[in-house]
Amino acid sequence: MSAAPAPYGSWASPITAELATTGMTAGQPAFPSYVGLVGDEIWWVEPRPGEDGRTVLMRRTRDGSAVSVLPAPWNVRSRVIEYGGRPWAAATGDRGVVAVFVHHADQRLYAYEPDVPDARPRPLTPVSPIGGGLRWAEPEIDLARGEVRCVLEEFTGEGPGDVRRLLVAVPLDGSAAGDRSAVRQVCDDGHRFVSGARFSPDGRQAIWLAWDHPHMPWDAAELRIADIGPDGTARGVRTLTGGPGDPVAQAEWGADGRVLAACERTGWWNLYSVDPRTGAAEALHPAEEDVAGCQRLGLRWFVPLPGGRVAVLHGTGAQRLAVLDAAGGAPVDVAGPWTEWLPHLDASGGRVVGVAAGSRSPYEVVEVDTATATGRPVNPAPRVPVDAAFLPEPVSRVFTGPGGRPIHAHVYEPRNRDVTGPERERPPYVVWAHGGPGLRAPLTLNLEIAYFTSRGIGVVDVNYGGTPGYGRAYRERLRGQWGVVDVDDCAAVARALVREGLAAAGRLAIRGHSAGGFTAAVSLSATDVYACATLYYPVLDLWSLARGLTHDFEAHYLDSLVGPPASVPERYHERSPASRTAGVTAPFLLLQGADDVICPPDQSKRFLERMAEQGVPHRHLLFEGEGHGFRGRAAMVAALEAELSFYGDVFGFTPAEADPVGR
Repeated sequence: MSAAPAPYGSWASPITAELATTGMTAGQPAFPSYVGLVGDEIWWVEPRPGEDGRTVLMRRTRDGSAVSVLPAPWNVRSRVIEYGGRPWAAATGDRGVVAVFVHHADQRLYAYEPDVPDARPRPLTPVSPIGGGLRWAEPEIDLARGEVRCVLEEFTGEGPGDVRRLLVAVPLDGSAAGDRSAVRQVCDDGHRFVSGARFSPDGRQAIWLAWDHPHMPWDAAELRIADIGPDGTARGVRTLTGGPGDPVAQAEWGADGRVLAACERTGWWNLYSVDPRTGAAEALHPAEEDVAGCQRLGLRWFVPLPGGRVAVLHGTGAQRLAVLDAAGGAPVDVAGPWTEWLPHLDASGGRVVGVAAGSRSPYEVVEVDTATATGRPVNPAPRVPVDAAFLPEPVSRVFTGPGGRPIHAHVYEPRNRDVTGPERERPPYVVWAHGGPGLRAPLTLNLEIAYFTSRGIGVVDVNYGGTPGYGRAYRERLRGQWGVVDVDDCAAVARALVREGLAAAGRLAIRGHSAGGFTAAVSLSATDVYACATLYYPVLDLWSLARGLTHDFEAHYLDSLVGPPASVPERYHERSPASRTAGVTAPFLLLQGADDVICPPDQSKRFLERMAEQGVPHRHLLFEGEGHGFRGRAAMVAALEAELSFYGDVFGFTPAEADPVGR
């Protein structure tokens, strides 16, 4: 049966907002993460948008079944540096598995023995009434010492900057549950941020990453090393390698006693073998591709294997999993249908587990046999319950931007098995500006994109200058140029689509979450390309962020993105959407969480008041109980339906499943 013509945007689609948000959380496709091997079992955490955004700790048992370790309302998620980090660890003891985890509601660390009948989680750490309290991440269990080593984030006052972070050991016997003084300090060498602690196999040394304001870890993280005394505390702490201009993204102990480290000293994140005594480093596979990326707590791009081999992610843009032989040579890629791997690797013996997805399949947990370099899914992603003919066929493109610079993007043309557009008419397109801005738009199945393309609305996902994965030079285009390079790159891609006849002139929109929302908001006043914009919890007031009215991790992020506030105060005024309202005439939709601490609702409130004074058409939805990135299913469904309805009004079409939400 031939497809019938119908106006773009009005096509009927089986991909409802409920289906599109089934695998979504915090503004992006939901995926398993922090995967680990516990004996013969594979454990991981996965978000459950349908359970009010609860994050569930899962285990795949010996019989092949995947079960939840903890029932509701247990929510395994850390809030360290607000973005969180690895929230669980497990080890096999005399009575079976001992698991420790962070419960999101109170941020306490708990211990649980799931194999013991009638066992219940018991708290290991106390609650502090000061500021943001006590928070924990990256736990590692030491059964011999009867303790859990982890990162502690401790608030010392009510302000977002009244905080310190250090490496500590928490007793497994629960003696610290009501006594903060029972938490033993492993090391506090004065750095603002610490992460990625690894203890040597003999327990005599430890390595970790550290950095300070005003730097971000991908600009200046250094690799620290120390001896561990009989009392378990660090001694003789020193820098092994790294620091400003030569950051370290991850470090591990190798099988030969040397340290493996991902460093960016050549302009690309490459893997090095580092002498733990001298810091002398040797590149294992020098190449113009990345084996790491922008670090946050708990990410692992590589894991050591027996015999000196390494399982490592590598590539330009998308990263593939490969096995790198100790003798050198090119990495051997793991066979399978996966086009994107996430930095959530773990290994034991010759087994490696990770998280991967394909252009037509969502993220799933994958186990790899390193002897054969083949993988298999251990918790296959649920089958998408629609005909593949309703899904877009993405095309990776390199567009030409200002000055001839390349711009990477993924183009998703409208596609629907039953419908086509009117003859000689071009579809509307929405430019997606990713968040971060140090994130990257992956080339994977995203039903939120399919929600629009199956209705006749094209999407182009732009990895604008500043995006990691394409080398330091590409990422550093955004240094001092946030609100300029990202805006220009998105506009250049949009104009190119019109010139090529793919998109309709005058029917272009831009949308973004968080930092992407900033790009979209600036675009409304800086260009005449877009007919409208959708702003999800956007950054609107750069001065508020520069004055410390955001969380501590990103308190000085703008020093690199915009410039030091004391040196270039005019930039903060000129680039803030809140200061550029006079140039905004196009309508917009703004969606905000009431509990957002990263982009507080007060920013949106002031922006909306000015837009109302100017008579700029707009809509606003405030979601109670939601923070920075919607996690509840109801909020995500309402937001997506409101966005489609908004485009219908601006572009002049009636959605097939018209919904008045947001009108």
